[in-house]
Amino acid sequence: MATIKRRTVLFADLRGSTGLYESLGNAQATAVVTQTINTLAQRVPAMGGQVVKTLGDGLMAVYPVPSMAVASALQMHESLETTAAAPHAAPAVSRLKLQIAMALGEVVEVNGDCFGDAVNVAARLLDHAGDNETLITGDLYDELPMDTRAAYRSLDRVHLRGRAEPVEVHMLPPRGVDTTATLMETRFDLSEPEGLQLLWRDSVYRLSRSDLPVLIGRGSTCALQIDEARVSRTHARIDWTGGGLQIADLSINGTYVRFTGDDEVLSLRRGACTLHGSGDIGLGGSPNEVGVPILQFSVMSSLDDTVPMRLPPRDPAS
Repeated sequence: MATIKRRTVLFADLRGSTGLYESLGNAQATAVVTQTINTLAQRVPAMGGQVVKTLGDGLMAVYPVPSMAVASALQMHESLETTAAAPHAAPAVSRLKLQIAMALGEVVEVNGDCFGDAVNVAARLLDHAGDNETLITGDLYDELPMDTRAAYRSLDRVHLRGRAEPVEVHMLPPRGVDTTATLMETRFDLSEPEGLQLLWRDSVYRLSRSDLPVLIGRGSTCALQIDEARVSRTHARIDWTGGGLQIADLSINGTYVRFTGDDEVLSLRRGACTLHGSGDIGLGGSPNEVGVPILQFSVMSSLDDTVPMRLPPRDPAS
């Protein structure tokens, strides 16, 4: 018998398991992934939630109280960190990253499974989450206590695949300090930037902080559309984080950054790094490879307001 209830829907997904299969073999990698998912699942009933199902490298859960769902997500991130840091943990476990997405709304419960718009929104929102990030919808954010809201930052309205109307989204950034950004900051004297210039073919776009975040990809929901075979529908996100400009990979084929004057190419692969100076962003391959779509960037210390060059507006019907 079907019942309709108002629930917070949570989807969690582990990324990086491919590396485990390569380094540990199928049997051991499967055991590690299964054990990790089971450990994460234990955090669900502990906060009053219900595990609906496990999904290979992930799980789906529902909660009657929004704040409990958010607390459960925090415990999952902490649990993965603890597992990776354990003395007996396989080295490859430290490469596992956790993405979580949540939405609030009515769900239809049928034979232990759940369906409905909130389920679809949470599942599709997961595609926009970076490593160790938690994304929540605006409706869920509005029901959280003020002290909990303070930890989140707005990503404005995000277009989700299959939905005509964009969804208001808030992000809980990864715990701790981004190691790639720290590495860059030790090598360069970074002043706080004021904007970013992007060059794609013959088009130049200049973005201020208020224009961020910006999604880059092949899909019509992205503010900067790049229609190339190697580019994912939602390939990367550039955002203002921790006083700097950060690019996060959200793709299948990876995002690669080469800074001007540096021979090293950073492979993000669902990771992120701080942008500084200028350089090239390879979408789906290294900028050193022939045929890779390359987006040139330049971090600006000031903006020329007399020549405002902005991203083209998205088609409201898309």
